Amino acid sequence: MRSYLNSISCYLVFLIIAILASSSSLFSQTDSERPVASATAITEVPTLDGEVQNDPAWQNVLPITNLVQQQPNQGAPVSERTEIRIAYDKDNLYLSAVMYDPNADVLIVTDSRRDASLDETDAIRFIFDTYHDTRNGFVFGTNPIGIQYDAQVDNEGQGNFNSNRAQGGTIGGFNLNWDGSWEVKTSTGDYGWSAEFQIPLKTLRFGKGNQKWGLNIQRNIRNKNEKSFWSPLPLTFEIARLSMAGDLIGLDLKTQGNLKLIPYVLGQSSKDFNAESPEWNTDGEVGLDLKYSLTPSLTLDATLNTDFAQVEVDEEQVNLDRFNLFFPEKRPFFLENAGLFSVGSPGEIDLFFSRRIGISENGGLVPILGGIRLSGKQKNTNIGFLNMYTSDVDDEGLNGNTFTVGRVNHEFAGTRTSLGGVVVNRSRTQDRGDEHNTVYAIDSKIGLGKKAQIHAFIAKSNTPGISGGDGGDIAYRVRFNHSWNGWNNYIGYTQLGQDFNPEVGFLQRSAFRKFEALVFKVIRPKKDILGGLLEVRPHVAYRGFWDFNGFMETMFLHIDNHWVWKNGYEFHTGVNFTKEGVKERFEISDGVFVEPGTYNHAEFFPVAWTDKSKPVSLSYRGVFGGFFGGTRISNSLGITARIGDKFNSEISFNRFDIDLPGGEFLTHVVRGRLSYSFTPQIFVQTLIQYNQSSDRFSTNLRLGWLRSANSGLFIVFNEIRDDFKQDNQLFTVKYSHIFDVLK
Repeated sequence: MRSYLNSISCYLVFLIIAILASSSSLFSQTDSERPVASATAITEVPTLDGEVQNDPAWQNVLPITNLVQQQPNQGAPVSERTEIRIAYDKDNLYLSAVMYDPNADVLIVTDSRRDASLDETDAIRFIFDTYHDTRNGFVFGTNPIGIQYDAQVDNEGQGNFNSNRAQGGTIGGFNLNWDGSWEVKTSTGDYGWSAEFQIPLKTLRFGKGNQKWGLNIQRNIRNKNEKSFWSPLPLTFEIARLSMAGDLIGLDLKTQGNLKLIPYVLGQSSKDFNAESPEWNTDGEVGLDLKYSLTPSLTLDATLNTDFAQVEVDEEQVNLDRFNLFFPEKRPFFLENAGLFSVGSPGEIDLFFSRRIGISENGGLVPILGGIRLSGKQKNTNIGFLNMYTSDVDDEGLNGNTFTVGRVNHEFAGTRTSLGGVVVNRSRTQDRGDEHNTVYAIDSKIGLGKKAQIHAFIAKSNTPGISGGDGGDIAYRVRFNHSWNGWNNYIGYTQLGQDFNPEVGFLQRSAFRKFEALVFKVIRPKKDILGGLLEVRPHVAYRGFWDFNGFMETMFLHIDNHWVWKNGYEFHTGVNFTKEGVKERFEISDGVFVEPGTYNHAEFFPVAWTDKSKPVSLSYRGVFGGFFGGTRISNSLGITARIGDKFNSEISFNRFDIDLPGGEFLTHVVRGRLSYSFTPQIFVQTLIQYNQSSDRFSTNLRLGWLRSANSGLFIVFNEIRDDFKQDNQLFTVKYSHIFDVLK
């Protein structure tokens, strides 16, 4: 304990010195560097139909027109005229956008599902920093057919977000799974296209009396592969970079009462084909969620008899190593404000991982009786509290548990600096005894102007009966990041003791010391070369893991260059140099073992894809080289095809051909995702997967009729087949509805 206290003391001294340094005028950002726009108070409500030009409600609202390209011609004005207007009344925020385009007949739309990617389509996006803290915000966007795209942003989008929409998971950063209550309508014509948004103020969170928000706007003109922003951003930065957003003034907003009740009813029928006499078993459930705004910026969420039957199943993965696989969180209740509770090294050391609640180690469901979450902001301090209860599962021998998370994070205004702490606890709901686990942590982000930031945390776990291991029960990490003008660099060190045991967290591996570094540069050619080359991204990345005796367990050196063309084609030419130190024999596949030893190898790592905005696009990823004393040939091929904006399909084939001294094996994963959107609110989606390593074939079919904020009717069919023989089937019908009590 003394060594732990010494570590804490040194850490706090370091924080204080760094915070004082980062608060100095040397690193400060002045408001004069920001563009400024004004919102207009209106009494006449716009007609929400997408027809902006002839609506009298917009005639006296001054437009924002000065967008600046980031791509392809950085710093040049947006190539097509754009008019943005922002207005409000006592209940709503109103946005209108007119995107003029002489090529209106070739507007590109790739998807009509809610939250579908706006990267490969003509689109408009807004981000609002409603606390004006330069870190957190709300994103709203749409495309020419009027889809709803919204997200929560935490810490300027920095977090463990899996950008693959199929995985759909987040542990902080850019939370695309947040769904607010709002409306949007669009219209198209010879002029181009236009959009109107109506966002209820109660959907947002903002500080009392705050009359200034951060704002940025992004327009995509896809047939030119063009991205433009109202507040200009350097290369590699996205709209979530709120420290470089402009200011929205002229706001005079009144607080909005918000109490919503969201009950659900569910009917389920299941059949276990492994039972002696398989038969259909039918069951029903009811439950309730509640959302109440204690203040305009502090929200209480409660849930009773929580259910997530409408959530898409996990994607199949193949483990070709001896470390843990990561599966992202997809359940809506845990995704809202997820970034507030995120502490650690994302995807490697997560001190709180919500999938530990309600999901057993073998992937089975554990009933969640209910719980509460308090989250929001008081002035410059983020506050989070979560308390959840699960029930006993007698047939699996699982005991009911209480999960508690307390989080405080204070942000120092104008410095991109924060200091916080978190406590995560699991205990037996009844007869606790020594059945508990607790993790304590202090974390910080230290801003060094706009260009650099230091991320650090130190954590301690407390688990009865665990002690005496190398490194103790402490984990910590320090990383320095620098991003500016096409550069993206970092250097960091992480250490995790053998006794560190976050039972409500995620560890990719245990007991290690790690050094990591990256040097990454984006270069834009000044002349048109190689058939329209947009940019190249040369970079070198390194990470090395050692145990506490100095034995290197993993080394990875990645040397690569990304070649990006203006037409959307991209090609990566990467080489990896690897080293794996195996201390204990492990089984990598049935009957195939990797023996102890040190294995040094090199491998070629090509990646390529075609223009994703086209009706048909291809992607490829390969690995060719040495692997645990033998060879590995991995090929992953993806095909995406769409018909208009209604039908989308994605088919991927992942093949792993492994030849080792201990034997050889061939395995593959096949995945097909089909979706058809009758409207942006009504869709049918199918995910079909086959994993050869587990000989598992699964089908997930979902029909959704969305109403507001991801509520509505869901019909779900799940089937699992082992060795192509029926294992189990589950048919679910669920309906939820939002009652706005204070409307």
